[in-house]
Amino acid sequence: MAEAGEAARTVILTVDDDPVVSRAIARDLRRHYGGGYRIVRAESGESALEALRELKLRGDPVAVLLADYRMPQMNGVEFLEQALGVYPGARRVLLTAYADTHAAIDAINIVDLDHYLLKPWDPPEEKLYPVVDDLLTAWRSSDHRPVPATKVVGHRWSARSSVVREFLARNQVPYRWYSSDEPEGRRLLEAAGADGLRLPLVVTAEGAALVEPEVAELAARVGLATTPAAAFYDLVVIGGGPAGLGAAVYGASEGLRTVLVERSATGGQAGQSSRIENYLGFPDGVSGAQLTERARRQATRFGAEVLTAREVTGLEVNGPARVVRFSDGSSVAAHSVILATGVSYRQLGAPGCADLTGRGVYYGSSLTEAASCEGQDVYVVGGANSAGQAAVFLARGAKSVTLLVRGESLTASMSYYLVQQIEEAPNITVRPRTVVDAAHGEGHLERLVLRDAVTGATERVDAQWMFVFIGAAPLTDWLDGTVLRDEHGFILAGPDLTPDGRPPAEWELDRPPYHLETSVPGVFVAGDARARSAKRVASAVGEGAMAVMLVHRYLEQS
Repeated sequence: MAEAGEAARTVILTVDDDPVVSRAIARDLRRHYGGGYRIVRAESGESALEALRELKLRGDPVAVLLADYRMPQMNGVEFLEQALGVYPGARRVLLTAYADTHAAIDAINIVDLDHYLLKPWDPPEEKLYPVVDDLLTAWRSSDHRPVPATKVVGHRWSARSSVVREFLARNQVPYRWYSSDEPEGRRLLEAAGADGLRLPLVVTAEGAALVEPEVAELAARVGLATTPAAAFYDLVVIGGGPAGLGAAVYGASEGLRTVLVERSATGGQAGQSSRIENYLGFPDGVSGAQLTERARRQATRFGAEVLTAREVTGLEVNGPARVVRFSDGSSVAAHSVILATGVSYRQLGAPGCADLTGRGVYYGSSLTEAASCEGQDVYVVGGANSAGQAAVFLARGAKSVTLLVRGESLTASMSYYLVQQIEEAPNITVRPRTVVDAAHGEGHLERLVLRDAVTGATERVDAQWMFVFIGAAPLTDWLDGTVLRDEHGFILAGPDLTPDGRPPAEWELDRPPYHLETSVPGVFVAGDARARSAKRVASAVGEGAMAVMLVHRYLEQS
């Protein structure tokens, strides 16, 4: 009988064009195996194939196929031959009359037939069940059972495939990756009716097939919350990095109706860090994904809502309400808002980099690509902590890691502990005063042109992998005309709004702005988006907590 975990999903499929025979064999199979297996019945080869394709997309295992030989349009051997491409591990049985035994013998060579069964099979206790029992035992021992999880079929150098994998990984959605040029990937594409020209194909755990899905659709299909449960809150937190998560934890734990809105995945840049070793309380270090996932769970445990794949495009003041508008035209309102939008890595302007982004050129750690770098030569661009953490992490599996630094050395911009680790790693080379002049490749990165920032001399190097960390730009353009920002786009708050002791002209209250309050009363900023912030995980979390304290003060006086 089936193991407990198989019972609800594992299929025995039978196909016979004679309704009487079809019902009879399904009845006998259900009588003996119905408690541990699902019996699926079809009355034509085409309908049976359609059923198999649906089962494939849902991730349901198929253990045994029983097909009648004499069927119109598609006989049993032809059906089993096509079924072999969908479920190659399923055991195959051909139902034949005595006169058709030659067909069964031929099928042994054509479809690697496991057994042929003469009709009628009465009594089933002697002629049917022992055969199926042996086939089920063989199927279980070969372990062709698929794992019920989201599946992603794509190409190694598909930029869109890279985006989808990174989105799922950062949102802690389990998935399995299949290359489109491997047998299982091709089987999934065929089952979904996809030609493979548009990738990736995402097959959800429920069997829904999505071709080149947008992030919002993907988030909704894999079970991530994307729609607010209410129209009005005490606090809206915009951004799910350390500052936003800290604000959500403290806001919800202190009784504020809190919703956190994140455009991609909680964690921000910190969530992409392979290892954070200087965060308080983790003497052995912690990955950014682990740290931020714990924070997300902590926020939801206190009752905060976390919305993913929602892009905020506007902030408006409507009397005492602060209205946050989304890209789809919807909105949510609150008494107060904390802006924790963080920053994004600046893009390399060198020719070729834009076209090869996601095809060998990556911004941030892109940890989903790290496994593919094993035994390869990897280039990391940048001289701050994020670049150093990535270089140390990639060096564990890469043949070599070359760190390209514009400045004279690492010591001016990187923590001492990381500089030491890089110096001690035998396969990490630091090239100071070096910039990327161009990137070349047909369909994916193949070569880089490096330039000495002092002499101007250039050099061509072979390269398939480049990870870029060259400073950060604040994600605040959507706030233009709403809150005051500095010349670089960072949000001004508190003392930075009153350099001469007087609040800005837009300020309407008798009191000066609180420490983290922006030029709009009731709207606060925390973390890297704030002008002159420390750009550290610990300080971002602290600012998120402090902003909540100031929200309480604002609400008490409103």
